Amino acid sequence: MPGNGNGNGNGKHWARLQADLNCKLRRGAWYRVRELGPLEAVVEVKGKALAVPCAFLNVVEAPPRRWTIVPRPHDAVRYPSSWGTRYAVCPSCGERAQLEGHPERIVCPRCRGDFAVAWDELYDPAL
Repeated sequence: MPGNGNGNGNGKHWARLQADLNCKLRRGAWYRVRELGPLEAVVEVKGKALAVPCAFLNVVEAPPRRWTIVPRPHDAVRYPSSWGTRYAVCPSCGERAQLEGHPERIVCPRCRGDFAVAWDELYDPAL
């Protein structure tokens, strides 16, 4: 896991949920890391700090620039059934988007960011 050893992320790390559990993190969405320690990270969620065990996170040093493809959660609540078995998550704002076909790029309906889709990246929080 990346870190600078002093527990301070200094905004240089990003994290996303890498576990199949319900918490205040949206599956597939990236969050800025405020602090990164050996056992837990403090991520920013809607402007507030949230401590999360590092074992549940995927942490990277570079800001993500591609849409994440997320399999439909088995316990989905606010997920339209018409979207099928997977959806995309914007790397900039975390907005979910319906997948139609196999697009190379998607423009986010919320932030208007135009990003490539990470079809080559396996994202499965159940692993």
